[in-house]
Amino acid sequence: MSTKISKTDAEWRAELTPEQYDILRAKGTERPFSGKYVHTKADGTYCCAACGAQLFRSKTKFESGTGWPSFYEPANLEAVELRSDNSLFMRRTEVLCRYCINSAALELKPETPTS
Repeated sequence: MSTKISKTDAEWRAELTPEQYDILRAKGTERPFSGKYVHTKADGTYCCAACGAQLFRSKTKFESGTGWPSFYEPANLEAVELRSDNSLFMRRTEVLCRYCINSAALELKPETPTS
C-alpha cells in the first residue's frame, strides 16, 4: 500500500461528503446501480476521492453487472489492496483503497487531449 495519510476524524468529515465518509472511512457502500460511474464510458483515470491516488484507468473498466464500477486491472498495485471474496455464492477479487471502491469513493480525472 502507498504512504498512509494521517488525518483526524474531524478533518476527514470536513473534506468528504457524508456518503464518501461513510464509504471511505466507515466501511459503507452505495446502493447497486446508483453511482455516477456505473455506466460512465469517459476516458481518464479513476482516483481515490479521499487521497487522490491513481487507482484505475478507464480502459480497464468493464460492465460486470454488479451495479458498481468494475475494473480488471489497477493503475498502481501499490495504491490498492486485493482481497479474495467468496461471499454471496460467487468468487471475486475485492479491490480496496481504504474500503470498498465504488462511485462515491472515486473521482474521474478526464484524459487531456494531446496536441
